Formats: sequence, C-alpha cells, structure tokens
Amino acid sequence: MSVGDYLSIAMFISFILLIFTGFPVAWVLGGLAVLFTAIGIILKIDFGLPVAIDWDYSSLVVDRIWDVMNNWVLVALPMFIFMGLMLDRSGVARRLMTNFSRLFGGVRGGMALSVAFIGILLAASTGIIGASVVLLALLGLPQMEKLNYQPELAVGTVCAVGTLGILIPPSIMLVLMADRLAMPVGDLFLGALFPGLLLGALFVAYIIIYAWFRPEVAPVPADREKINLAILIDVFFAVLPPAGLIITVLGSIFFGIATPTEAAGVGAFGATALAWFNNQLNLGVFRHVIQETTKTTAYIFAIFLGATAYSLVLRGLGGDELIEGLLKGLPFEPVGVIIAILFFTFILGFFLDWIEITLIVLPLVSPVVVDLDFNLVWFTVLFAVCLQTSFLTPPVGFSIFYVKGVAPKSMPVSTIYRGVIPFIVLQVIGLCMIFYWQGIVTWLPSLSV
Repeated sequence: MSVGDYLSIAMFISFILLIFTGFPVAWVLGGLAVLFTAIGIILKIDFGLPVAIDWDYSSLVVDRIWDVMNNWVLVALPMFIFMGLMLDRSGVARRLMTNFSRLFGGVRGGMALSVAFIGILLAASTGIIGASVVLLALLGLPQMEKLNYQPELAVGTVCAVGTLGILIPPSIMLVLMADRLAMPVGDLFLGALFPGLLLGALFVAYIIIYAWFRPEVAPVPADREKINLAILIDVFFAVLPPAGLIITVLGSIFFGIATPTEAAGVGAFGATALAWFNNQLNLGVFRHVIQETTKTTAYIFAIFLGATAYSLVLRGLGGDELIEGLLKGLPFEPVGVIIAILFFTFILGFFLDWIEITLIVLPLVSPVVVDLDFNLVWFTVLFAVCLQTSFLTPPVGFSIFYVKGVAPKSMPVSTIYRGVIPFIVLQVIGLCMIFYWQGIVTWLPSLSV
C-alpha cells in the first residue's frame, strides 16, 4: 500500500469517529479536507514522500464548489422541501385521516391501513423522513391507542410508512443521487416509483394479514360507520387534491413536459394553493415554512460544500482507486460485490445520515458498479432502498427516534424496537425482490420519452 492509501484510510476513519462528537458534519468534512491536504503537502515537501496532493490540486475545490452552486438541477431541492412542508401544514393529511378512517372503519386494522395509505400518498410530496414520521405519528398514534391497537403494530406502521417519503419520487434524496452520479433525475424518479409502491403494498398486506389472524391486535370499533356513497364521495374529494398535485408534478417530469426544477416550482405553488383552499394559509404558516425550508436547504448545501472538498482530497490521495481495488479484489462474483456494497451501506446507515452517505460513499462505489456492467439506475435505487431500511433498524434508526419524540409516554423505546422488526423483514424482502427482478426498476425508465 502507498502513503496515499494509508492517508485515505485515516481520512475515512477520522470522519466516522468525528461524527460521534456531535460537531456539525459540514465542518467535519471541510476541516478534514484542509487537515489532510496540509498533511499530504508536509509529507511531500518536507519528507519527500510520493503524495499526489499539493496546493495546485487542492485549489480545484473552488471550481468544484462553483459547479455545485451553479447546478440548476439542485434548484429543485428547496422547492421540493417547501412543497413537502407546506403540504404538511395544509390540513390535507388530517382530512385524509378523517375520511380514510371512515372508509376502513369496518375492516380489521382499518386505522393502521388509513395511516399506511396516507403515508404512501404523502410520501410523494414529503421527501424528508422526519416530517413524514412526525406527522403520521401525531395523526395516527393517538387514534390507534384509543382503539386499543397493539402498540407494536401502531408504532411500527408509523415508522415504516413514514420512511417511504425518502424513496417515492419526487424525493430530495433521489435528486442528490442523480446529481452526484450525473444521471437524469427523471430516470431515477421513474426507476424508484415501482419499488416505493412495492414496499407500500408489502406493508399494507402485512397489516391486513396480521390483523386477520390476530383480531385482538387491531380491533374493529363498535361505533363504525357502514360504507355508503357519501363516504366514498368524501374520500374521493379528500384524495383528489394531493393526488392531483402529485400526478401533475411527476407526470410533467415523466412525459418530458417540464424539467424537475420546473416541476418542483409547480409543486411548491400547488401545495401553497392547497393550504389556502383549506383555510390553513396565513402569515405565520408561510413564515414557518419559509424558515424551515431555508434551514433544511442550508443544512444540505453546507454538507454539499464540505463533502465536495472532502471527496476531492480523498480522490487526490487515491481513495477512489483504493476502494475500487478492494471491491474488485473481493473473492466474490460481481453479484457478490454488489451485495457487499449494500451490506456496507446498510451498516453505515446506522450512524450516518443519508446525505453524507449519498455525497461521499455513492460516488466512490458507482464506478465499480459501472465497470461490472450493472445498470446504474437499478443499483442506485437498490442503494436508496438500503438506506431507507437502515432508518428503521435498531439501535439508532432515525425513524425510531423521530417517533419516540412525539409518541405517547405509554410507548417506550423497547416497544418501538419490537414494532419495527416485522417491517424491517418486509423491507429486506422488498430489497431482495428488487435485486432479483431488475425490471421492477428498469422497465419505466426504458419507456421514458
């Protein structure tokens, strides 16, 4: 191994260790880039060691950062974030909960099904896991507790369905992945649509089957309404606004009518119009959404800048070549290499946010995937599903702690851990299905105009 290889390993390990200090990730990434640049230059000039880093090379970070800030695709990020946050405040979810609970009131597990369908529907508009999980928890957990649902089923449903927002397009995670891999955002949106719906269908099927064989875990309320035409009409008009918005945004991208950036603008305007229509839009709501959008966007872009500097230095030290050599040197067939990458990603997801993994790890492993002649869209969707699964996994699944922050005191962390286990199994089943049947991902992109 060369000096650069040792520095690359030290740089990556330092990043992992410093994450646990609680120091802002963007500063950790940028600081390590500066530190290891200085170490490389000292070793090269003062000790004459063969290190490929010098001041001329490190100055390239200015051009890289300019490219990031000049990227029109990333303009979609704040607008998709605004769209999700405004839709959360628009009252649409509460109206959906009221009407879905009436529709499924006579079905075993009906309230859990209501949460699941609302989560699937809103996943296409809320690409931030924290917002989705907290909203569903606030709406669904008190209702299911009131109906004497098994706590594990109730909290597991909220945790699992809430994570779909990071996968089902338009997802801000997919926008970042497309940018890092220089692939069309529309292709990635198309590729992730069926996998996201597949996972949602697995969750719904589990709730129905589990409640059917164990009626006591999800009892039917005694005062349930009988389904009639009025309920169906109310459900239709409750679903129509968010579904229309989602279809407009995604359809305009899928059919080439608008770019993702333009569609994001339409979505942001549409979510604001829905909030106004439902009498939920006022100066306070608008100010809150703007502030949260600014904070989230600033957080993401700060990590973007730090990761740009970090990745440049890591590549200069030969880190990309080291990782490529290690992966290709594994005693596995190409499929085994993909499994190893996914397993490593799954483990990293225990303690790293998806943003860091997307910005740092994904660009390093993607060249190996291309060299092994795998479809990059298929692999990227697999990578995204793997990250989504890690959000549910104890002991540090982010979705678990979002729910714990708003769950009733009667639901300790141990209950949440037990509740997510069946859904983790379903996620793994879905991941295996996507792995073995690539057409689930690749069919829609092959039809894109």
